[in-house]
Amino acid sequence: MVYDSAARVNPGVEELRDVFKYRDLILLLAQRDIMTRYKRSVLGVAWTMLNPLGMMLVLTVAFSQLFKQVEGYPAYILSGLIIWQFFSQTTTAAMVNLVWGGGLLHRIYLPRTSFALAAVMTGLINLGISLIPLIAVILIIGMPIRLSFLMVPVPIVLLAMFSLGLGLLISTIAVYFPDVAEMYQILLTAWMYMTPIFYPESVLPVGIGWYMTRLNPVYHLVKMFRICVYEGRFPHFVEFWPGALIAVLMLLIGWFAFARKSNEFAYRI
Repeated sequence: MVYDSAARVNPGVEELRDVFKYRDLILLLAQRDIMTRYKRSVLGVAWTMLNPLGMMLVLTVAFSQLFKQVEGYPAYILSGLIIWQFFSQTTTAAMVNLVWGGGLLHRIYLPRTSFALAAVMTGLINLGISLIPLIAVILIIGMPIRLSFLMVPVPIVLLAMFSLGLGLLISTIAVYFPDVAEMYQILLTAWMYMTPIFYPESVLPVGIGWYMTRLNPVYHLVKMFRICVYEGRFPHFVEFWPGALIAVLMLLIGWFAFARKSNEFAYRI
């Protein structure tokens, strides 16, 4: 048999095939992450609901008078918080899980993207649980649950795609430059304050505000989610396409960059 290197399947496509083949193993990794998270927790799954609620109460007390023009401020904060927590926790876990699970790469074969996919699955489960207190807060403060709530899975799926792509990209960089993991935490803090999570975008200066929102990929995804949940309407096309395009592009970039370098990870982790 003659080996033709030109006929080799693209690493990204090959990784996708392996993910489908080892899907049961990826589900087990996600299950392990969930069990590990709540194993020693007294509150268990309830902590997933109480954590954003606690943050919401603190921010509401601190900023409700400052941003009194925002109607239903607790719902505004909580709708942004649960999206941000999913994004920050998932991208960080994707990077950390690859390093902690690196020992598996030396013992058995599994798709390198398994750790990031398991992190996203775990994050989606936690996000789903977090919707319960969000709905409760919306009802308590007297805001209606409108038909647009049925579209919530769309921004969540786009957020998961973006988080997976970015998680894979920073994981690839972190394998070669370990300090990236620490630098990313600093970046996340700055990124959060540059995103209208607990303040309305109307308070941003006219000039710099445009760059902090329109060039901020997370802003578009938070905005889309809030339109469906907080504003109670379906997003217009001009409000939908930036987040969708960013999510798809980031997933493709992160996936193929990761897959291209994944064969070297076992020698560096």
